[in-house]
Order: sequence, then structure tokens, then C-alpha cells
Amino acid sequence: MLDHTLRGYKDQILRPGALALGGVSPNAVTLLALVIGLSAAALATRQMVALALALWLLNRILDGLDGMLARATDQRTDFGGYLDIVTDFIVYAALPIGLFLGRATAGLGVSLALLLGSFYVNAASWMYLSAILEKRRAGASARGELTTVTMPAGLVGGTETILFYSAFLIWPGALRWLFPTMAALVMMGVCQRLWWARRHLFTPQIPQAKRPAGEFVVRAVVESAMEEAPV
Repeated sequence: MLDHTLRGYKDQILRPGALALGGVSPNAVTLLALVIGLSAAALATRQMVALALALWLLNRILDGLDGMLARATDQRTDFGGYLDIVTDFIVYAALPIGLFLGRATAGLGVSLALLLGSFYVNAASWMYLSAILEKRRAGASARGELTTVTMPAGLVGGTETILFYSAFLIWPGALRWLFPTMAALVMMGVCQRLWWARRHLFTPQIPQAKRPAGEFVVRAVVESAMEEAPV
């Protein structure tokens, strides 16, 4: 929800670091971020939450730096974007699991299951919607986004995830309630996307062969997506 507002500030902060890295591969930065994120999860299993928090924040800095490095040094590739999202999801799953393993109880296990289940549904909701928008030529390029593919927003985006996961590590005693709170907000975002998709994607597309010559039939979809996409 806050990602769009804060992106400009984030890019201004990270751009000097990206330029300083010069010819370093963005994929190497992505993999380093993965190692650091998994290290944070490992520390969480041992309840070393202060150090885990520091590594989690470093993981997030590197996660923003790899994309900025790719853009600043003209090293953008589809594989890089794909690798970035896969490694993000690995860390997003590993850290809550690590926190659970550090203080496993039945009640906390239920809360963890709700959180991870919400992530599973959320991934399906935005990834398939992203594929549909890209298919309709109403994706990242049409909307002026810097990501490899469009990422339809929800209530919980990258910024909110940083805040929630930091809260997990700062107040581990409250995980039983923090996990389901985040899960509930994630699912609200899923419902938000479903409602938006029902309004904008229900009408069948006109087959390519039947479209009038020269008619830019996706214009309305693009404009509608830009104006009314969930935030």
C-alpha cells in the first residue's frame, strides 16, 4: 500500500550505492540477500532476535539494491526479476518458520499456518492477475512500472511486510497475535483484488482477428488499471 508512495525516496537512497557497485552482477546481490535472509531465519530459531532483525533489514536493503543496480547499469533481465521474486518468497516463508521453531507451541503453530496459508492464496491472487494484465498489454510497461511484470497492489506490500516482520522480531512474545493480524490484512488484499478483477476483467476480450484495424482496444483497460488499481 505504501510502496508506490515511498518508491521515489527508496530509489534516491539506493542509487548512489548501486552506481558504486559498478559491474557487480545484480543476481549476485540477489543471492547474497537470500543467504542473509536465511541466516536471519536460522538466528530466529535460536531466539537471537536482535541479530536476526539486523540481518532482516540488511536483506531488505539488498533486495532493493539489486533492482536499482540492474536499472542503473543496464543489466536488467527477465531472469533477474524472476530470481528476485523467488528468493523473496523463500525468505518470507523462512523467517516466520524460524521464529516458530524458536518457541514452538500449538497455538503459535495455528497462527503460523494462518500466515503461511494467506501467503499462498495471496501469491495466486496477484501472480495470476499479473499474468492476465500482461496478456492484455496492461502490465508493467503500459503502466510505467519498473518491475519485470506488474504487481497488483494490496493492503500489505513490501513496505508493510518490512514493518510486520520487524515487529515479529522485536516482539516475539506477541507472535500468536501478530501472525494472524498480518494474515487477515493479506486476505483483505486478496478480496480487494478479486473485487477489482470482477469489475474489470469479467467482459470477454475481443478475438484478435475480429478487432478493427488500428483500434487500440486495450486503452480502456490500461487507463482503468492505472486509475482504479487497488492500493
